[in-house]
Amino acid sequence: MTNRLADRQPTHPGEVLREDVVPALALSKTEIAARLGVSRVAFYDLLNEKTGVSARMAVRLGKFLGNGPRIWLNMQTAYDLWHAERTVDTSQIPTVPPGRAA
Repeated sequence: MTNRLADRQPTHPGEVLREDVVPALALSKTEIAARLGVSRVAFYDLLNEKTGVSARMAVRLGKFLGNGPRIWLNMQTAYDLWHAERTVDTSQIPTVPPGRAA
């Protein structure tokens, strides 16, 4: 479990890549995109937080960086869920008690 405050927005994985990972690699963004097997535009969109990390991109990043896909997919899921919990109106959705069919 994380100790992060519930009100603090999780970091987008694109920001982690842009601010921490890419500078440490000493490769151009175009070269990284090529090594990942994705277009430069797709990689730039991720870095600029215009898109998220898909399962396919997580597998690519995990292999390239040697840390596995789960870290990237979990980071994206935390980011997406945090935003969804604040934007999706569930006030009209009933909660079904456990063990009871609708």
